[in-house]
Amino acid sequence: MQRCNSIACAALIALGSTGVAAQAPWPSKPVKLIVAYPPGGGADIGARLLVDPLAKAFGQPVLVENRAGAGGTIGTLSVVRADPDGYTLLFAASSEVSIAPVTVKALAYDPEKDLQPITMMGKWPHVLVAYAGFPPNTVPELVAYVKANPRKVSYSSFGNNTANHLTGELFKAVAGIDSLHVPYKGSGPSIADLIGGQIQYTFDSPGAVLAHVRGGKLKAIAVTGAQRLPNANTIPAMAESGYGSVIGGAWVGLMAPAKVPRAIVDRVHDEVAAALRTPEMRAALEARSIQPVGDTPEDFGRFIQTEVSKWKEAVPKIGIKPE
Repeated sequence: MQRCNSIACAALIALGSTGVAAQAPWPSKPVKLIVAYPPGGGADIGARLLVDPLAKAFGQPVLVENRAGAGGTIGTLSVVRADPDGYTLLFAASSEVSIAPVTVKALAYDPEKDLQPITMMGKWPHVLVAYAGFPPNTVPELVAYVKANPRKVSYSSFGNNTANHLTGELFKAVAGIDSLHVPYKGSGPSIADLIGGQIQYTFDSPGAVLAHVRGGKLKAIAVTGAQRLPNANTIPAMAESGYGSVIGGAWVGLMAPAKVPRAIVDRVHDEVAAALRTPEMRAALEARSIQPVGDTPEDFGRFIQTEVSKWKEAVPKIGIKPE
């Protein structure tokens, strides 16, 4: 179906499903962005960056609602079950959309059938960070320390089978180490315990951890992948320590219940894409090492399908069994 121009979109949104009875134009009340994690993590940060520009564009309040639990699947299910009127949208992350279909045996929703993509907002690599009092300062030192203290070192994640859990398990497999996985309900609680020393290391988004690193509450050890972060280029890449195959990261984007009218999907897409092009948003994203995207619903959908295929191949190799 071809996307409508702004005038046609407005006309379509103003019409009822029958195309005869006029209804209040969308949006005529506040729009909710459901984040399936607690405040403070990468998804929550990304959603809150969109609140003001979208509220200005829509002429209505845009509210972020955190519904955490079960690796993002609880919040996602709430969106799937919401009225398909465009007033409840999912600010989605990779864990509940592209990983859960592979790692959860009886997932209560099908992302491909029950949700429709709107646009990817952005993506980022993971940063390997540690408790400030943890002795290792480099990847080789961390590997040696864990090997010398098997099952005495813990790392955290946003929950079982989430993006940073899989990155952590990949690191264990590549490095040949045996550290304990401690799942949390999101980035915020994980980082709080990391700062307190209850756990020793984690993989998390730059936006969630760099302020703590700069404040001396955490130490940054490496960035997943082959390249350093432009805004934190003193942190070495995993590849520089011989662990370039430890890649990981996350993406965030907007999705809607499957039956939301395409005219609303296009309107949201266009406003998000416009916000991502502004110098103010670019600066805010760059400060958090988020690479902006703003792709079409079709491109975002194809990306998700590719991600699901990638995890279907990768999950058995790193020893993750569907639960």
